Amino acid sequence: MLSPEQLMAFLAAAVLVTASPGPDNLMVLGVGMSRGRRQGVAFGLGCALGCLTHTLLASIGVSALLAASPTAFTALKVAGGLYLVWLGFGAIRSRGGAKIDGASNLADESLGRLFAKGLFANSINPKVVLFFLSFLPQFVVAGQGNASWQTAQLGLVFTAQACVLFGLLGYFSGAVGKWLNRRPRAGLWLDRVAGTIFIALGLRLILAR
Repeated sequence: MLSPEQLMAFLAAAVLVTASPGPDNLMVLGVGMSRGRRQGVAFGLGCALGCLTHTLLASIGVSALLAASPTAFTALKVAGGLYLVWLGFGAIRSRGGAKIDGASNLADESLGRLFAKGLFANSINPKVVLFFLSFLPQFVVAGQGNASWQTAQLGLVFTAQACVLFGLLGYFSGAVGKWLNRRPRAGLWLDRVAGTIFIALGLRLILAR
């Protein structure tokens, strides 16, 4: 099982990652603003539950690498660290100020179709696959039991907090969207904070032994 310290450190990082402006949460806001609360929640829950696919892939990949070669697992962690550093610099360089537009192309979708669309879009996103393979392994403690099971638990925790945050975004989409549109610098500073955390996590992953 995950230790309390391991869980809290991961949860803090996961919440920051999920709350930072990005395609998924901006789309959730757009759907909620154009269609209403229920539609925003449905789409948001679909996006969040799409993380289960990446959790499965990450768990299998980490387990296979550890079984095949500890050196290969170390290489994965270093590559993942470099990827997180790259993401961090990209976030810091972002100009922020993303505008939330109404998702008119989803205007005629049912709740079920909106949920399925969010689920499918997240599940097949290669960038999310890379992120999970980079992000989850650095919170795996080698001497604390089965690495694959730890990775699965971390992925479930990430999915659970994403469900909560995306659900809240969908529910309060109108107010949140208007607030962000009036305060473009809020998105800029969220990007900068997230970018700094990404770089710190990436460097930690690269330098860890």
